[in-house]
Amino acid sequence: MGAESTAGDDGLSAEERFEHWRDMVGRTRVCEATSAHADTFTAEIRRFDLGPVALLGTSFPSARFRRTERMIRSSDEELYHLTLLTAGGHVFGSGREQFETFGPGDLLLIDTSHPYDGRYFDVRAPGQGEPLVSGVGIDLPRSLLPVPPDRVGDLLGRRLSGREGTGALLADFLLGLDRQAGVLGPAEASRLGPVVVDLMSAWIARELDAEDTLSPEARQRATVESIRAFIRNNLHDPGLTPPVVAAAHHISVSYLHRLFARYSDGETVAAYIRRQRLRKAHRDLADPGLSTLTIQGIGTRCGIPSASEFSRAFKAVHGLSPGEHRRQARPRPVGEATPCG
Repeated sequence: MGAESTAGDDGLSAEERFEHWRDMVGRTRVCEATSAHADTFTAEIRRFDLGPVALLGTSFPSARFRRTERMIRSSDEELYHLTLLTAGGHVFGSGREQFETFGPGDLLLIDTSHPYDGRYFDVRAPGQGEPLVSGVGIDLPRSLLPVPPDRVGDLLGRRLSGREGTGALLADFLLGLDRQAGVLGPAEASRLGPVVVDLMSAWIARELDAEDTLSPEARQRATVESIRAFIRNNLHDPGLTPPVVAAAHHISVSYLHRLFARYSDGETVAAYIRRQRLRKAHRDLADPGLSTLTIQGIGTRCGIPSASEFSRAFKAVHGLSPGEHRRQARPRPVGEATPCG
C-alpha cells in the first residue's frame, strides 16, 4: 500500500541520511530543502499511498523549505499539501503576505502553484532526547477538491486551527492514520483515500462558508467520521447510545442508523460503540501506566461499569477474561521464569 522509509538508518553517514530524507521529501514537494544540521542529520520520514492521496509523517531537526517561481515554471505538480505540526515551530511566508508563525496543533495548506518559504524550528524539551520538528501531512491532486482553487486561495499560507470543529476532526483522523498506516492492507488503504479527501473538503468548505460546493456523498462521509470521532471521545460515558449520538449531530435516530450502515459495511451504531469500548479496554489493560487501576476501574473507564457484564463481553470478544489478558500482557521481570505447558 506504499512504503515506509527512515532517514536515520544504521550504516548511513549523516550526509547520506540528509540526502535520503531530502529525496523522500522531494517526491511530492519539489523545493529547496536545507538544514544547519546536515552534518549531524538524523530524521525519520514515512510515506504511505492511500489511493490518489499520499500520507506523510516526519520528524527532523531545524530546516528550511523554499519553492521559487522558477521551480513552479519548471514543474508544477498541481498538488495541495496539508501539514499538521505536532512538535516544534514553523514560520511560513507565501511571497504575497507577511510571515505567519505556527505551533503544534496548527494546520497549514499550501499549493504547488504558489511560491513559499517555510522555516521549521525544533524545540528542546528537557528529558525528551534530541530536539526535533515533527508533523503529519497529506498530499493530494488539486483536482480532487470540489472547492474552486480561487476560493481555496484565501486559506493558503494561513495558520488554521486543528484543535476545534472540523479542523480537529481532520487532525485526529490524520494522526490516527499515521499510527495505523503500517498495518493497513492495500484495499483498506485505497478506501481511506476518498475519506481523507471528503474530510479535507468539509474542513475547507467550513472555513470558507462554502458547504454548497460539497457533494451529498462528501457531506455524508464527513458526518460519519464526525460520528465515529464523537463516539471514540465519549466511550467513558455509559449513557452513550444511538439517540445521544443522533442528538449531538442534530439528526434523527433513523437517519443515523441508515447513514452509519451505508458507510460502515452494515455495522450498527450500537455494535460500533461496543467494539470500540472493548478495543479500548484491551489496550488499557495492557498499559503499564494503568496497572494500579482495578479491572472494574478499566471497565468503568470504557463505559461498562458492571464488572460481570464487562467480564462476559470481554471474554466473548477476546477469548480470555480481562484479568487473564492483563497478566499475559504484563512485562515479566528480568530473570522470572516463563511458565511451561
